[in-house]
Amino acid sequence: MSKQELEVIGGSGGSEVVGQDASCCPGLASAPLADVRATELAKVFKALGDPVRLRLLSMIASRDGGEVCVCEMTPAFDLSQPTISHHLKLLRQAGLIDCERRGTWVYYWALPGVLDQLAAFLTTPRTVTEVTVAEAAVVGVTTAEVTP
Repeated sequence: MSKQELEVIGGSGGSEVVGQDASCCPGLASAPLADVRATELAKVFKALGDPVRLRLLSMIASRDGGEVCVCEMTPAFDLSQPTISHHLKLLRQAGLIDCERRGTWVYYWALPGVLDQLAAFLTTPRTVTEVTVAEAAVVGVTTAEVTP
């Protein structure tokens, strides 16, 4: 077994916030995760693991104007309003969305950069040999340059 030390992502002891710039937080394939960082990310991915919450996040993030009223989301589901509110609360606790009460209704919006950071975390580095012919054509590289 190798005695090589492994760099641990998030091992500095500080807590990293999900909404930070992706350049601060190395990706999944760069080094093993520290326990704290793994726990933080697990909460986010657990929140996204439910189809209702995933649809709610999609509805919020894809909305023109960046925010949506809970009154507009509830009819899209065959669930009660308290159940929808519970799912939205879990998305808020995971740091994916935020909200503001305006009179009777609550308006939700996706937090900027959170989805980009998650995407960057899951992205693995690609080598030139992994570039497909179609991708090569888009960037103007010949097939001979792509083939190892």
